[in-house]
Amino acid sequence: MRTLLLMRHAKSSWDEPELADPERRLTARGRLAAPLVARHLRERGLTPELVLCSHAVRSRETWQLMSPVLGGGIASKTLRSLYPGTPGRLLEALRRVPDEVGTAMLIGHNPGLAQFAISLAGSGPKKAMERIASKFATAGVAVLSFELERWSALGAGNGRLESFVRPKDLG
Repeated sequence: MRTLLLMRHAKSSWDEPELADPERRLTARGRLAAPLVARHLRERGLTPELVLCSHAVRSRETWQLMSPVLGGGIASKTLRSLYPGTPGRLLEALRRVPDEVGTAMLIGHNPGLAQFAISLAGSGPKKAMERIASKFATAGVAVLSFELERWSALGAGNGRLESFVRPKDLG
């Protein structure tokens, strides 16, 4: 059994138009949402063993705010291939996760993240799938489970969407 947490980075700022997109930082709202979502995951026993994080500043800040809440010491890798995050690149990265890892988290970007989550989910709550398809909110997390022995077997339709939570669902 494998568990995958697909998370969109927390809310980022457009206040500095001179910054390149990967350099945008989190807003105050984003800095509050990341630890809130981390507490929710921890309370449900959904602590990742490995985090794959986009190199974009807003994604790295999201993880930096979540890590202490989840207990710290969680292995993480920052990958350029996760930005902007086409579904094919996300799949490639996850297929390389070591098989000893039972729960992995990927922090990335839309629209690729929403497309990827929907493509992996062969089943799951219809309402949650519709929410992902219509808007994968910032700091939203899709939880998917897979009856797979190896991450390399991850593919379209072989997962089950267990839940989709947004920060506004938690407070």
